[in-house]
Amino acid sequence: MKNPFESLELWFVTGSQHLYGPGPLREVAAHAGEIAAALDADGEQPIRIVCKPIVTRPEEIQTVCGEADRDPACAGLIFWMHTFSPAKMWISGLRHLKKPFCHLHTQYGATLPWSSIDMDYMNLNQSAHGDREFGFICSRLGLEREVIVGHWQDAHTRAQLAAWSRVAAALHQLRQTNVVRFGDNMRQVAVTEGDKVEAESVFGFSVNTHGIGDLAERIRAVPDADVNALCDEYAETYDLAPALARGGPAEASLKTAARIEAGLRAFLEEGGFTAFTDTFEDLHGLDQLPGLPVQRLMAEGYGFGAEGDWKHAALVRLVKMIAHGQDHGTSFMEDYTYHMNPERPLVLGAHMLEICPSIASGKASCEIHPLGIGGKADPVRLVFDGKPGAALNTSLVDMGNRFRLLVHEVNAHAPPEPLPRLPVARVVWESKPDFETGLSAWILAGGAHHTCFTYSVKTRQLESFARMAGIECLVIDDKTDLRAFRNELRWNQAAYGLKGLCR
Repeated sequence: MKNPFESLELWFVTGSQHLYGPGPLREVAAHAGEIAAALDADGEQPIRIVCKPIVTRPEEIQTVCGEADRDPACAGLIFWMHTFSPAKMWISGLRHLKKPFCHLHTQYGATLPWSSIDMDYMNLNQSAHGDREFGFICSRLGLEREVIVGHWQDAHTRAQLAAWSRVAAALHQLRQTNVVRFGDNMRQVAVTEGDKVEAESVFGFSVNTHGIGDLAERIRAVPDADVNALCDEYAETYDLAPALARGGPAEASLKTAARIEAGLRAFLEEGGFTAFTDTFEDLHGLDQLPGLPVQRLMAEGYGFGAEGDWKHAALVRLVKMIAHGQDHGTSFMEDYTYHMNPERPLVLGAHMLEICPSIASGKASCEIHPLGIGGKADPVRLVFDGKPGAALNTSLVDMGNRFRLLVHEVNAHAPPEPLPRLPVARVVWESKPDFETGLSAWILAGGAHHTCFTYSVKTRQLESFARMAGIECLVIDDKTDLRAFRNELRWNQAAYGLKGLCR
């Protein structure tokens, strides 16, 4: 999968004014260049940071904001006020800016030179002053943005900026994402439905359908040599069940899975698709429901949603882009069943077949087992336990007048006992703040049974994404209180109702 951050950049824009004369402005420009270069060179920073000339007049601000919107390489902007920059100058530029931006509240020097500080120093180093003026105008205009506070040389500050950069870059690429649906949604299911036109308007990604016959035709065209090469790769990469090995009774089934994978990958590449869905109710022309092929494509970075769930296909793709290069595991997921032991209640997450092996605790086993739905041959799939660790379950749902992003913090654990008769990939987790509160909040919020499960992306990053996209975000974590959560739902309903009336 192509690096989603390749060729993208963030623009570092520093505000000042002419009140202090040309000498201080030269210092402002030099300091801005030094800070931008240092941030760009930081190993955690995923995309280039480009220092733009300092802005001191309304027309300069309008120009840089307009150029940022028109430049396809610009994923967002970082604003910093080195000195005081009267904020009425910023109104026109900010009012029309479409790209996301971060307000970096920092200053050039980390400490004050107590023995030599004078008014010249004070006039030059006014970030505490100027950033408040800039913050006011952003709030006055109702602009969503990220605010990062700390010295630019501090590791924590740089880590926060790098995390925000990933979200800005991923949203930039999401706006160019094409999701292909093979067949429709699972019949009579509510939460996988949604407004695809509104989704393209809000997020930028497009969702279109190709008949399963189009895919079947591409699968049939796969050369036998490609099939055999993939089967060899399976044998080297996974613990291959003896029945699937060369000469085994189910070898033909493994070749069928390989042919599906090769054909599906070719279809996606040729069509420029980076996320996809299928459904077990529409498999005409396919010999088995794609299991192993979907799992492997997700591991490469593709988004996927089962049963036609295009919203979660796009969400999985987004989260995988945010985590690119440091992904500890991200997958399509479903809350499947509960272990309601009062001493330690747990959730067992799984799906029929389609869980990404990036979340596996060890080497996956490649197996074949019957599947009671779909009416096709037994499918090949990877079987494994998810690894332990802090994780998130996140869900994107269409509430009618808005999209809602729901984020639930969980702790994954090894299964308390072996699961010898459950031949699917699975992960076990504890819900925050506790089983009853976490699950009650999820259901009250209308969260889907499908989710994106990730060990890599953090709550703050998903909150940043929601702000950038202008959608609602609800978080379930250690601090969740059901009374307050119910009130938040009521307030949001009122707020978004008013927002809808104002459009």
